[in-house]
Amino acid sequence: MPANFLTTDDLREFKIELLIELKETLASFNKILPEQKRFLRSSEVMELLDVSASTLQHLRIKKILPYSKMGSTFYYDWLDIIKIFEQNKKTPKAKLTNPFQKF
Repeated sequence: MPANFLTTDDLREFKIELLIELKETLASFNKILPEQKRFLRSSEVMELLDVSASTLQHLRIKKILPYSKMGSTFYYDWLDIIKIFEQNKKTPKAKLTNPFQKF
């Protein structure tokens, strides 16, 4: 079995590819539809996420969902909501074709 060695050039190439991918990902977060508001009120977030007021309050208290408060109104950044969805994304495990197969 031949040994594979990483060179400095390999690492530079990987770094460039990673930076390009990160840049594209960040750009996609910033491409909010023109009609989309950046900051949403509590009622809009509850409707969007299909959660109750108490669930939204729980997300605030547990510091899961960042918010801003002006007067008595809470505002939530659309990008923070997207980021939380991305962080909590689960990928399905591959199904075994043979139930006795081990990985």
